[in-house]
Amino acid sequence: MDLWTKRTAGIIARVALLLSCSYGTTGEEVCDSGLVSNLPPSSFRSSSQLSSSHAPGFAKLNKREGAGGWSPLVSDRYQWLEVDLGERTKITAVATQGRYGSSDWLTSYLLMFSDTGHNWKQYRQEDSIGSFPGNSNADSVVQNKLQQPAFARFLRLIPLDWNPNGRIGLRLETYGCPYTSEVVSFDGGSSGLAFRLSPVPRKTSREVVSLKFKALRNSGTLLQAEGRDGLSLSLELERGKLFLLLRRGGTSSSESRRLASLGSLLDDQHWHHVVLEQKNAHLNLTVDKHTEKVQIPADLDSQKPIVSKRNFHGCLENLLHNGVNLIELAKNNDHQVTGNVTFSCAEPVSVAVTFTGPQSFLQLPGATASSSGGVSLGFQFRTWNKAGLLLTFDLPQQGGVVWLYLSEARLRLQIHKGGRALLELTAGSALNDGQWHSVDVTSRRSRLMISVDKEEGGVAHANPPFPVTAGGQLFFGGCPAEYHSQDCENPFDVFQGCMRLLAVDNQLVDLITVQQRLLGNYSQLQIDMCGIIDRCSPSRCEHGGRCSQSWTVFHCNCSDSGYSGATCHSAVYEQSCEAYKHNGNTSGHFYIDVDGSGPIKPQLVYCNMTEENTWMVMQHNNTELTRLRPSAGVKQHSVHFQYSAQEEQLSAAISQSEHCEQELSYHCRKSRLLNTLEGSPFSWWLGGPGSGRIQTYWGGAHPGSQQCSCGLQGDCVDQQHYCNCDADRMEWTEDSGLLTHKESLPVRSLVLGDIQRPGSEAAYRVGPLRCHGDKNFWNAAFFDKETSYLHFPTFHGELSADISFLFKTTASSGVFLENLGIKDFIRIELSSSTQVLFSFDVGNGPLEVLVESNDPLNDNRWHRVRAERNVKEASLRLDDLPVATQEAPTDGHFHLQLNSQLFIGGTASRQKGFRGCIRSLAKITPGVQPGCPGHCSSYGSLCQNQGRCVERTNSFHCDCSLSAYTGVFCQTEVSVSFKPGSSVSYTFKEPYELSRNSSALPSSIYSDMTLRGENVSLSFRTNQSPALLLYVSSYYREHLALLINKNGEEDARLIVLPFFNPLHDKQFLDIDQNAREDFNLTSDGEFNAVKSLVLGRVHESDDFDPDLARLASLGFAGCLSVVQFNTISPLKAALLHPDTSPVVINGPLVQSNCGSAGSANPYVEENTHHLSDQSGSVGSGQPLVNAIRTDSAFIGGVIAVAIFVIVTALAITARFLYRRKETYRNQEAKEVKQEDSQDFSFNNQADSQNISTENPKEFFI
Repeated sequence: MDLWTKRTAGIIARVALLLSCSYGTTGEEVCDSGLVSNLPPSSFRSSSQLSSSHAPGFAKLNKREGAGGWSPLVSDRYQWLEVDLGERTKITAVATQGRYGSSDWLTSYLLMFSDTGHNWKQYRQEDSIGSFPGNSNADSVVQNKLQQPAFARFLRLIPLDWNPNGRIGLRLETYGCPYTSEVVSFDGGSSGLAFRLSPVPRKTSREVVSLKFKALRNSGTLLQAEGRDGLSLSLELERGKLFLLLRRGGTSSSESRRLASLGSLLDDQHWHHVVLEQKNAHLNLTVDKHTEKVQIPADLDSQKPIVSKRNFHGCLENLLHNGVNLIELAKNNDHQVTGNVTFSCAEPVSVAVTFTGPQSFLQLPGATASSSGGVSLGFQFRTWNKAGLLLTFDLPQQGGVVWLYLSEARLRLQIHKGGRALLELTAGSALNDGQWHSVDVTSRRSRLMISVDKEEGGVAHANPPFPVTAGGQLFFGGCPAEYHSQDCENPFDVFQGCMRLLAVDNQLVDLITVQQRLLGNYSQLQIDMCGIIDRCSPSRCEHGGRCSQSWTVFHCNCSDSGYSGATCHSAVYEQSCEAYKHNGNTSGHFYIDVDGSGPIKPQLVYCNMTEENTWMVMQHNNTELTRLRPSAGVKQHSVHFQYSAQEEQLSAAISQSEHCEQELSYHCRKSRLLNTLEGSPFSWWLGGPGSGRIQTYWGGAHPGSQQCSCGLQGDCVDQQHYCNCDADRMEWTEDSGLLTHKESLPVRSLVLGDIQRPGSEAAYRVGPLRCHGDKNFWNAAFFDKETSYLHFPTFHGELSADISFLFKTTASSGVFLENLGIKDFIRIELSSSTQVLFSFDVGNGPLEVLVESNDPLNDNRWHRVRAERNVKEASLRLDDLPVATQEAPTDGHFHLQLNSQLFIGGTASRQKGFRGCIRSLAKITPGVQPGCPGHCSSYGSLCQNQGRCVERTNSFHCDCSLSAYTGVFCQTEVSVSFKPGSSVSYTFKEPYELSRNSSALPSSIYSDMTLRGENVSLSFRTNQSPALLLYVSSYYREHLALLINKNGEEDARLIVLPFFNPLHDKQFLDIDQNAREDFNLTSDGEFNAVKSLVLGRVHESDDFDPDLARLASLGFAGCLSVVQFNTISPLKAALLHPDTSPVVINGPLVQSNCGSAGSANPYVEENTHHLSDQSGSVGSGQPLVNAIRTDSAFIGGVIAVAIFVIVTALAITARFLYRRKETYRNQEAKEVKQEDSQDFSFNNQADSQNISTENPKEFFI
């Protein structure tokens, strides 16, 4: 859409537009001529002079006339020297020199500029630095070039500091060149200009409109550019901001859309530069030094219009359209121009005063004696502060005091006497918005009234029973120190802001007379200027942080942005799933910020932490198998996929990952897919960045091959084709596989073509995008010498910068990183074995931020360092220690100015280099070893429950083969819900097999069969008692049983029944809270040749005594979890490795999370007992958003009862080896039953009908 196509631009001074760009001298223009040396003495003015020979006219560079320069009568910060250049001039530099032959010179100063000799504006470098460096002696010349040229007629220099052994002394020169200016003024009423340009052939699609404006009112329509189709662009000033609007229709009520807004405080009666550059549908908007790029929308969405109710009141200068000065055309009565304006810029003289600090005040005499029985006071103010004293005066007749002040951005008046408030009025709201607000206080005939903004902002009145007069002294903004106990008292904050148009009894106060000390008194004021600064325009808050401000500082609200810090610069979230894993997190949903503090927003992904890889899963809108049927008239079916992540998030995540894949499958029945290599494909897909590129290969094949996986492997159903579906058969078949070429991912859309024939059916599935590996996280370098280093291009962090890395070392000190400039620098170092130091210089001396650890940092473990520097502060964080901060200097650079290379691991300043490992580097250079081994020393503690940490080149993983747990950190319980008929039987190798196959490895599947000790652990939940939990038998008819016995109504007892028959040697362990019992049995043999381990119902019970046999036949009803017998994990083998493990499963066996605390009924009171505690704990780090999380802390908090049975080999084996088992059973069985009947009454309780229905109990053995 082109608004300028017909070359017809109606530019009317009624519409306001805000544009921003920087301007300055061009490369070809020379603008460095001396401007002061030829001026007459009458062009110089000063606040005072020491004598006639020290007059300001002698303040010319290198001149020796008079006393050799200017010196004021008193050397203080209220002095100034002013130069009138005669006309508006372009000023590019200022040079200073001390007074000749003296000890009088300046060491620093401020520069002010003005067009009228009033309403001065302070010049600032980088919008921050207000002062300029001066001289160190009386004769040398110090020149300061202005970063941006100033355009003004008057220049004023204000001394800040001078030689402490002398006084203020000055000679100066300014440099620049003449400035051509065509000006027109608008009165805010009927005046305006219209330009209708002649239609000429277009030579370029680029259009540029530039101008300068000076506003005398904060709202008004500035400019409108009309195009075809009824569209127009307009610039509108509203409350001191400039808005660029796109409007359809020519009236203010037409539908409009705001394209941009720039600037603030543009009604300060100073010139502001605006440039609007349009190329096709793109616009660049510049206001002063700030630019915003926008695009004209294809569709105009109606919005609430921002329409100024007023015409523009102010002046325009040098209004150019493609280099043609339209004001000059109007001045020459060109036929293309119509309108009624004045070709000059008349400015009213309005003297403002700035209250800068806590000691600022203005004292004025009150009403004259002739004004009786009342008060009439008025003024205007603007501020960013919510609170502050505006005005106070005494009521001598009543012995009270009047305070007019701001509180919570509202105007309040309080009359106070004798420690209590006699009267209080409130008016207005939100008066800290930086806009000018008028205040009037009147008291006549016992009626007191305050009003804000001529009653538009609010009014309040009262009828005090006493007269309110202001016959004494009036104090504005604050009180002088010597008056606090006398005529002026301020219990409120001081006022920081600007005031103007002060009136007492309807008479304006001459503030220039005040400045000359001829009227009233003042301290720490800037008179004849308003020094307000909008620190939120442009906002220094990044990533959508909301900016607010007071007079001296700004604040960023980072809530809901995903970032933190003083300017919302640092990312809250990790950059990858890999980083979350190394914080100890398990699978779940997490926010990932792929570029850290960069512009890409965080995205919500699912992190699947497997034992091998850590997968980042990004979903789209259709990952299910979707079926297609023929539709009449439809030759192709297209489907587009919308991903949960944005385009830049997807691209960055794919680029950062080591491997990405996406499943692509096509199920077909008489529906061809890719045809042949020579023919055109029936179907294709689009993948890659943006909308994607056409791809004609299928999952499992190579890019560009026009094949499917079976064609690559040579096993298609029809060898004449390269896809199964291309066989065009009536039977269902499929072509499926993984797409792994990162440049072609993700899949954006599918086009399926052969589905229109009768009988054709198909189904497709595009899986989620899955990636693993983080190139940045494991990019490490090892510095084995203090002289080794890496060097990179100059570090760019002019406004905000953050540095994050991990290190490990055995050295006590060394420099991690350094980059130098001419004066500026940045450095991070290990200053001692317990301290990390972040130091930098932004032009006014080095600043340091230090973090100290209680533990040594040279422990050869990974430690994380995060440093940030922005315009507000510098911060340093080490591991999880509290962050250390240092506020930025108020008068320092915004921009960090560096010019050398960035050194990593070493320095350019000959300081001690770093020896050790640094991780997260971009590249490796010769002399530095890539990689850094030893990850288990830092992350091995994350492996739980006897999991073993295994080193990898760029990571680690937890080996859970010797643990009864599974999961990425061996933290997930393996639990099964047993029914009475269910069983798991684990068969050990026979003895002769062991002798023939000595290479068999002990593992969770196979183990040594000759036991020198038993380590049995399990967790259970059941309401059955008695019950058989575990049964172990040997080839020599020995056994070990773990039983639950019911003793009375409350006592549950666990019985360890070792080996087959001497029942008088069975052991009882009471299950009590936090109890543990270790026991030993004497033995004269070993428990050899273990045959099997059974959980649940024991089907082979021929060798059992009747009681145990009856109990074994009942089976077990309940939950068994994390069962381990020495190194054997039978449940894990049965559930996870059923095809490769020697296990037999009988009856229903359901994997469950019944062993976890979350599976218990929260409304049932449970008896939980602990005899031993083997639960692990996860490492630190919690997911910010985690919808699916398993955590061993979750397991450790479970239940449950823990009984840990440790029986040594000599204690449990030989005693129960019997060669005459039948004889012994007959002799001893009855006696044992008699002795132990009260504790081991299986005959009375083993019936299945007597299974307890009380609340289930949980145990961990």
